[in-house]
Amino acid sequence: MKTCRRFITVRAEFEREIGFLLAHSQRYEGKPSAKSSAKRAASAKEQMARALSTHVGRCPECG
Repeated sequence: MKTCRRFITVRAEFEREIGFLLAHSQRYEGKPSAKSSAKRAASAKEQMARALSTHVGRCPECG
């Protein structure tokens, strides 16, 4: 699947945010902030999937 530059940028931004959240969750395992970060990472994964599928549906270059 050929993707445009915007698709790659959006995906990279989400993956970076998810990586930070998961790293925080692992670093502070057992604390309330770690649990919150893990939940936010799962939510960010869902948001990324939604954003990228919407992008593919609207972008003439990707779709």
